[in-house]
Amino acid sequence: MFPCLTSLGANCLGEDADMFGNTLTEAIQWGPRTYDLPFKQQAVNELRTLLAYSDVDLDRVSWAVLGIDPTADVEEPPNWGNFPSLRAFWSAVLHAFENDPEVRAGKEIDPDM
Repeated sequence: MFPCLTSLGANCLGEDADMFGNTLTEAIQWGPRTYDLPFKQQAVNELRTLLAYSDVDLDRVSWAVLGIDPTADVEEPPNWGNFPSLRAFWSAVLHAFENDPEVRAGKEIDPDM
């Protein structure tokens, strides 16, 4: 039901999230850069749908698609950071995707320009 979110959980927001930044917030910001525009637009749609769920359902889906617990206070890597709730985490992910330059422009942007 959430193929893009599952992909994020297997990539920049999953078990190897630290490869995409020194903090969880950096990994979230990095996420949109690794995907094409259709994926980003679909991710925005999936995130909006997910955030319309109740907290119970949001928790259930989150554990199914993520390889990490974004609410946990982890020791490694140091200063990784965490979110007070899964809703706050997914809201930050939605914000990162909605504010991606390509999503805002509604078209692919040539990185050399």
